[in-house]
Amino acid sequence: MENNFLLVVKNVIPFYRTKLGRYCQFWYVMLFGLLFIAVMWWSYNIGDTKSRESLLPQHKDRVSILVNKTQTLKILEDLDLSPEEWDQIQRAVQWGGPDQEITTVNMSTSPDHTTFVINNFKDSYSVGEELHVTIVAKDLTGRPKTYGGDFFKVKVYSAKLKASVFGEVLDHHNGTYLARFTLPWVGEASVAVLLVHSSEAVQIIKRHRETDPDRNIYYGYFVGKNSQGAIVEERAACNVKWEGVALPGEEPCCCEYPDLKAKLTWLCRKPPTLPCNTLVYHGMGPYYVNHWTDLEKAIMNEQYVERWIKGDSRVIRVLASNSTIGQREKCKPGMPTPIPAGFYMNDVWTSFVCATRHFNAANDKTQCLKDKHIYMMGDSTLLQWYNFIINSVPSFRRMEMHSHSHNGPFLAVDLGNNIDLNYRTHGVPRRNPRAKFADMHYISNEIDGIAGGPHIVIVFNIWAHFKLFPHSYFAHRVSQIRRAVVDLLRREPATKVIIKTANSGLRNFGSVDWLSLQLDRILREVFRDVGVYILDVWQMNACHYNKEEVHPGPVIIKNEVDILLSFICPG
Repeated sequence: MENNFLLVVKNVIPFYRTKLGRYCQFWYVMLFGLLFIAVMWWSYNIGDTKSRESLLPQHKDRVSILVNKTQTLKILEDLDLSPEEWDQIQRAVQWGGPDQEITTVNMSTSPDHTTFVINNFKDSYSVGEELHVTIVAKDLTGRPKTYGGDFFKVKVYSAKLKASVFGEVLDHHNGTYLARFTLPWVGEASVAVLLVHSSEAVQIIKRHRETDPDRNIYYGYFVGKNSQGAIVEERAACNVKWEGVALPGEEPCCCEYPDLKAKLTWLCRKPPTLPCNTLVYHGMGPYYVNHWTDLEKAIMNEQYVERWIKGDSRVIRVLASNSTIGQREKCKPGMPTPIPAGFYMNDVWTSFVCATRHFNAANDKTQCLKDKHIYMMGDSTLLQWYNFIINSVPSFRRMEMHSHSHNGPFLAVDLGNNIDLNYRTHGVPRRNPRAKFADMHYISNEIDGIAGGPHIVIVFNIWAHFKLFPHSYFAHRVSQIRRAVVDLLRREPATKVIIKTANSGLRNFGSVDWLSLQLDRILREVFRDVGVYILDVWQMNACHYNKEEVHPGPVIIKNEVDILLSFICPG
């Protein structure tokens, strides 16, 4: 046997030293390598599918994961965001959730069984002292939950004093939560805890936002002459051109309306007969196509949504102290937003961000805005500010622009004080009654067209019409605005740029607050360290005693505008 082996070696080795032998040796190695790769691929994709899929998060199919990877590559290719910045955005929107498959509605968090207790309750507290409250989540059978992800809003309030303050909720990811408050006023107070959505409901909302391609439907209206010379109008479905966003309809595809500077493209199906360049109007279509399963519908039932939970009803007594809460320095760009950002007392907001003022008289407002050119760009919640300022200052005159009642553009002037106040909607997508497509400009393009200077104030917001779009698309829009703002501040550093954050108070699935909160976090992360003013209205709306509405009442708007004017005129 040994002699046979030596004989083989003596014959093979000289062969491999020949040119032909080396050639064969190369292909043997290549064949073995390919065989090894094939075996590994089979093992990963077929042979061990069950063990790997069991580790994936609930409802996460492999197609959606591949789409998310594609979106990540696209966003890093197109945006003015580094990989590190995109990673920070992903971290900012992380949210806990179930660690097991949800098979029955009884596993969902119960607003009737969930409770809370004040930790280490005392006979009295001092102004500025922290109050801690533990929330214990339980399912519909009354069993304590073992994972986190529930969406709570919390506040300390006094109905008698018309006082309230927003609280921070920390998720321990084990079914318990810590609500943390700062006690800012002298007098009595109570704790209130609102279960907005169970962790199971949050996962449903999140999954459908990520995987449903037909979340929003819009229409384009084309106007032109037919072959007989008569004026006709044709309608076609439209949407953004983006990975994971579908364009419904069976009409021929497609008319593209690219904006090369903003790196954005609006897409419409081709109308039946008219050419693409006859697009005149934009309007909203049906709001959200529901793809929920029966179990998901049961979990999202309104009896489990937006419910105040029962808990510790002991009255908190707060005594005066010498401590100072929050910042009392002059308002300036780049200031962080603490929790709490301020508090209400007798319907008047005191800010902890900086030394804000209250502009009660019309003359106070005109003196602040004198010789200013103010540009407002955003949605209907920002239009509330525009209208409030004009209505509270008699010297303003609205200029008739023959504009759309929701979108603008609008202009008001005070000739005696050399003030002009401008408002226009942000660009598509926009859910509004039929309006002229050409009037809907991208915010980044508008800012690029403003020279800037110490007499210029730019105020914008963007969130409400983007809730059901992929986070990558919203980050793209916001990053383009950031690029424009950075360029503006580089050429005119004295320009004031103020960002209004998202409002709370949205309820139906297409407009739930959890989606708004996610976009708000993205916006804040993108503009971190840019040197702009961030005007937080989320806390102001969420903790007031009035019912939360996305379009809050005059009391809240007045306090928001006071902060806006304090940023413009820090005193």
